[in-house]
Amino acid sequence: METKRDFLKKLGLLTVGGAVAGSVNPLQAAVSNAKAGGKSIGLQLYSLGRELSANIPAGLKKVAEIGYKTAELAGYGGGKFYDSEVADFKKMAADAGLKITGSHVNPPVRKYTVENKAEIADFWKKTVDDHAKLGVITLVQPGMPSVESNDEAKLVCEVFNNAGEIAKAAGIKWGYHNHSGEFQKAVKDDDKGKRGVQGDIIYDLLLNGTDPKLVFFEMDVYWTVMGQQDPLYYFDKYAGRFPVLHIKDRSVLGQSGMMNFENIFNRAYKNGLDEFYVEIEGIKTGMTQFEGVKQCFDYLNNASFVK
Repeated sequence: METKRDFLKKLGLLTVGGAVAGSVNPLQAAVSNAKAGGKSIGLQLYSLGRELSANIPAGLKKVAEIGYKTAELAGYGGGKFYDSEVADFKKMAADAGLKITGSHVNPPVRKYTVENKAEIADFWKKTVDDHAKLGVITLVQPGMPSVESNDEAKLVCEVFNNAGEIAKAAGIKWGYHNHSGEFQKAVKDDDKGKRGVQGDIIYDLLLNGTDPKLVFFEMDVYWTVMGQQDPLYYFDKYAGRFPVLHIKDRSVLGQSGMMNFENIFNRAYKNGLDEFYVEIEGIKTGMTQFEGVKQCFDYLNNASFVK
């Protein structure tokens, strides 16, 4: 059986070269506007944790001073953003010179059923309304629902499509963000417990079962590799489904030697990449979160393969 170490070594070969299909339309004009005047490098604010929550206005300003032009939120709840009313948070970001283009939000339940579909839809209606007031371009679910079978995946896809319809009506694109669990396999209900049954990769079931006009996928390239999958394979197979990416490494970008970011960016651009956000979780000892996101910014800003 191939080990993760063997896979990572092989990935360097798998991600070299190869032509791909054409691009898709940009998300919205706001992304293009944010890119005016140089590279548009975004930050998922989850990367800053308590360092941001200690002083939101000053933290947002510091993010912009580092050089980030866009940001994706991870602090929505109870109709507020980082415990602030929509208008107040919108002003904080504007005063900092930071464009808020995306947001991560999870519904209140992880197990989807026919009985709670309406509850989930009501949650997204309220959430979309608040985010429309804020002016985001994308709204993304980062948490994986419970999926153990193909039938459960089908229901999840129905819920995702419905969320996409709700968001689309408000001029927002709705997407899903992966971790590594999506690369496990599900089986048909009739095959549960049977020995030797080869199931389907959950991520593929979600991609195949959702409407591309309603649901996009924000691939987290690091978690895809941790799931022993090649991001480039998915960019090729599902061209146009990944207009937004999370760019992540084990810690600071480019320092682990395990992520081939040049090939990832080159292939993603050919397949319609519109926006990407840095996310850093594994901060090294002795380094603040702000120092970590600055080093990530410097790495991408100095990289010739980043537009």
